[in-house]
Amino acid sequence: MDISVISIGNSKGIRLTKTILEKYNITDTLELILEKGYIILKPKQQPRRGWEKSFKLMNENEDDKLVMSDIFDDENFDEWN
Repeated sequence: MDISVISIGNSKGIRLTKTILEKYNITDTLELILEKGYIILKPKQQPRRGWEKSFKLMNENEDDKLVMSDIFDDENFDEWN
């Protein structure tokens, strides 16, 4: 696919189509990677985005309890001394 480099003020830029933006889930920020003669544009990922808010809500709803005990009946703590 060929795309044109366009003038944006004193800089240059490229335009990505709506289809590309939606297909690759590109919203606000791209990661630019320069690698062996290539320019790679990659959607900026924030894998833990929103976790803090979710954890606070879980705590408020008292939904952050252990699913299973962290100590087992047959656990032997003597070997740790």
